[in-house]
Amino acid sequence: MKTWSPHYYPYPSSQPKARKKPLRLSPPAVLFIGFCGLIALGTILLLLPIAHTQDIKVMQALFTATSAVTVTGLAVLSTPNDFTTFGHLVIASLIQIGGLGFMTITVVVLRGMGQQMDISKQLIAKESFGIARFDQLVDTAKCVLVYALIIESIGFTILLAHWYQTLPLGDAIMQSFFYTISAFNNAGFALHEDSLTSFRGDWVVNFVISGLFVIGGLGFVVLMDIVKRRRWSRFGSATKLVLIATAVLNVLAFSLFWLFEANNPETLGNLPVSEQVITAWMQAVTPRTAGFNSIDFALVNDESTVLTIWLMIIGGGSMSTASGLKITTVVVLLMATYAYLRRRDQVAIGHRQISPETVFKALSLTVVYFFTVMLATLILTITEKANLTDITFEAVSALGTVGLSRGITGSLSEPGEAVIIFLMLIGRLGPLTFLYLIARPKRENLKYAKAEIQVG
Repeated sequence: MKTWSPHYYPYPSSQPKARKKPLRLSPPAVLFIGFCGLIALGTILLLLPIAHTQDIKVMQALFTATSAVTVTGLAVLSTPNDFTTFGHLVIASLIQIGGLGFMTITVVVLRGMGQQMDISKQLIAKESFGIARFDQLVDTAKCVLVYALIIESIGFTILLAHWYQTLPLGDAIMQSFFYTISAFNNAGFALHEDSLTSFRGDWVVNFVISGLFVIGGLGFVVLMDIVKRRRWSRFGSATKLVLIATAVLNVLAFSLFWLFEANNPETLGNLPVSEQVITAWMQAVTPRTAGFNSIDFALVNDESTVLTIWLMIIGGGSMSTASGLKITTVVVLLMATYAYLRRRDQVAIGHRQISPETVFKALSLTVVYFFTVMLATLILTITEKANLTDITFEAVSALGTVGLSRGITGSLSEPGEAVIIFLMLIGRLGPLTFLYLIARPKRENLKYAKAEIQVG
């Protein structure tokens, strides 16, 4: 006969039920799953018969959906010819959600329904926005949505008024809507086979579209700071840094591209001076990271190709619709190098000290970025029949979510398409965020003895 004990339960129903531990995903994992889910939905919609004009493969639909969600613009199909109006609307919707970030829309909808966000959702949103403080989440999400709609509305109105002079109203509305969404979100998708080549001499189209993607590439934090403070003397250090660096980089790139291509008959050489100015400006600012082109990049000089690759690597501002290393990352690295060469104990920009953690993050991001490009380039040299310049250009364009190509995108093999899809996804999430999926950041409390290692 069994005696009673605290650990003996005569009836199974009286035993305490073990609690199931909830599945906890890190913010990078949730963002990754969210993007993959959006890409999967886009792929299904693009495979619908009403979305395309001819039969397309699943891999082609997946590539297009990924390119749209990651606001890249690389295409294995002809956007104007292979997709219907419904397909164009699907692509535009994917671009808008991918450019603004699905967490932006989620935060605004939850707040609109009066629901509070628990700490896990706040961590995910914080990771998505790239901001430091939780109390900024709701205001940031609202500003992102409001600013985007206002800026896009202005661009849409100008383009509609301009195109309505030569196009039927329906075509003018669709064209203005699509190009506005694509430009502001730095996507580079176009409804013309030659992108913007047919508008090479059109000042309105070129400057409205370039204005949209330059503003989108500044970053929403910068736009919020400009609207809030309104005076240069009151702008934050980051805002001043992004504005100055963007202006210097755009003017320098414009001057160099015009100099490099002015005598090239395949690009600018045979154009009137006015068209040379417009085209040089568009091709100087589009690598960061819009992807529109008004010339064939397969025909540019080698020096222009190298310049474009560097611009694609730099990218736009933090928390913007652009990708790449980001302007602030590059400036921090340059100032850290300058501080070391001058034997200074701290890195400073504009009389403000940059924390060692920020310098380490910028350095880590750069190392991971270049390693990813080199690894992808190595794989593509094995899978594709193309020269090294074209492959490197394609890999950098995909990781920077730029969308420019030297003509090999449409001839990629399926393994090559898979590599480019992977690069576009990493580029949109951010290389460091993607690595956090594999290994979570872990702080160590140990202090090790110093080792003397010679470098350089």
